[in-house]
Amino acid sequence: MPSPDEHYVTLFDQAFLPYGMALHASLMRHGEPFRLWVVCLDEVVEQRLRQLALPGVETIALAAIEDADLLRVKPTRSRAEYCWTLTPCTFAAVFAHAPEAQRVTYIDSDVWLVSSPGPIFAELDAAGADVLITDHGFAPRYAHLGARSGRFCVQFLVARRGGSDAIIGWWRERCLEWCYDRYDAGRFGDQKYLDRWQELFGARVRVLEHPELTQAPWNVERFRPEQAAIFHFQGFRRVAERTVMLYYGYRVPDHAERFYRGYLADFRAALERLETLGVRVPVSRYRPLKRLKASLMRLVGTTRFVPLDWAGSGPA
Repeated sequence: MPSPDEHYVTLFDQAFLPYGMALHASLMRHGEPFRLWVVCLDEVVEQRLRQLALPGVETIALAAIEDADLLRVKPTRSRAEYCWTLTPCTFAAVFAHAPEAQRVTYIDSDVWLVSSPGPIFAELDAAGADVLITDHGFAPRYAHLGARSGRFCVQFLVARRGGSDAIIGWWRERCLEWCYDRYDAGRFGDQKYLDRWQELFGARVRVLEHPELTQAPWNVERFRPEQAAIFHFQGFRRVAERTVMLYYGYRVPDHAERFYRGYLADFRAALERLETLGVRVPVSRYRPLKRLKASLMRLVGTTRFVPLDWAGSGPA
């Protein structure tokens, strides 16, 4: 029998556990009924998630999806590149674990729901497509980034059981062939492959017509906050025990502060809950500070650090 739940899948390691918990908190507010499948990139995060017993969360061990093809390319990829290579494989894993699931949505672990994602799913249903992808929707000042990173963002990608197999399978094969953190001959990571999907698969691929639903640092200046269904916190990092970098490399307008204030509250609550369990989350290994110092003048206004207990200002 088809499941009434929306099935989401993400992947992260122990360092990203607070992000995953913040995502889960947002699903509890805006995404029910749901099941959140987590591909655990290390045994520690799998153990912690079992200990936390978060409602609706299911774990999938990395070893359960690592076949011979993945293990063959794993030594050739950085940790981030291997995560990207894994992404197309997560759909089949969930469909296998949940035979009742009629569709699966891959969602990045640093994405946060700010309202119901129902309009996104409604658009897919109305179109009768097999896959839905989201446009970066770059603000004009960042439009040039699409040439390298792609028109589309993997962040929130919906695939139907059965009908999406050829599309996701094609993506998986391309990522096994090449998936690196650099631009090369029209390729970039797992993401720029999506630029070819409409050409290859036509109307089976639906591009979300409303980019205002999927906001992020690179497009938030174009839209009103109340239009968003999700916000992608790319660049959000805890760079010291009590310091957070909200964003890096973008000019984020004041009206987006409500997103960062709410997200930081969930992130902080996750850290506090983990502390009560005796779990210490390591500070992020993502440290762009050397690049920041090297290009300080160019980046003035594009990076913001706040204390972990920052509460923001202005209306919620």
